[in-house]
Amino acid sequence: MDKKQLAEFIKTLEPAADVKEGKQFAEVTVAAPLLYSLLKRLRENTDTSFDYLMCLTGVDYGQDLGVVYHLHSTNHKHSVVVKARTSDRQNPNLDSVCDIWKTAEFHEREVFDLLGIRFNNHPDLRRLFLDNSWGFPLRKDYVDDINIVSK
Repeated sequence: MDKKQLAEFIKTLEPAADVKEGKQFAEVTVAAPLLYSLLKRLRENTDTSFDYLMCLTGVDYGQDLGVVYHLHSTNHKHSVVVKARTSDRQNPNLDSVCDIWKTAEFHEREVFDLLGIRFNNHPDLRRLFLDNSWGFPLRKDYVDDINIVSK
């Protein structure tokens, strides 16, 4: 499928998703409660077969925190970008996709460590690079008076 066909197909899988053709990939934005279900269907559906999680990235959008998933099908040779956000900056939570793609386990730990987004049902969610004395240094509102990291 090309990105236009892929966008149309994903819209049939999840009508509540905002789907558009990006410059390079079809881009899907979905509400956090619908994220896990959609990603599982994208992996298991034979028409999409997204068997490879290329990248999982955390993002601080200012008021919201989010995660961006770049998926690829090694069988069909197509790719998609899926995004989800939460507006709860005090207790940001999204569902883990470790049981869908094993590589997500490491990436989710990195996002947790640097942005503080918790992943529900993650098998080993703990800090990866920093100890607990640190805050979440990739957040836009992060201030560190000791190490003089500021914007």
